[in-house]
Amino acid sequence: MFSAFSSIDYHSIRAKTPAEMAIKRLTGIGEVLSGIDVSAIHTQDDMARALLTLDTADKCIRTILTEFRTERTAEVVREATSLISLIELARDELSDYATAAEA
Repeated sequence: MFSAFSSIDYHSIRAKTPAEMAIKRLTGIGEVLSGIDVSAIHTQDDMARALLTLDTADKCIRTILTEFRTERTAEVVREATSLISLIELARDELSDYATAAEA
């Protein structure tokens, strides 16, 4: 899982501006999040891994917003807000999935 996050910074190195670097990092986080497949969760370990990925992504997004505080453009804020919303939806979906599996 963490290897998925490791390539994010490599892609941002080629950015021309700090805002572009932030967007590239956020885009990379979005790519990691798109790899989460709730239907592939069958065990508690799968659930724990998915939740850890969501938590890590959320922390990374908040770190990017802090790191690029002075370079926050509307695009950076929009991308970060969108990802945070997707994380919340995924957590809700995982919670619903866990509740259904227990029943």
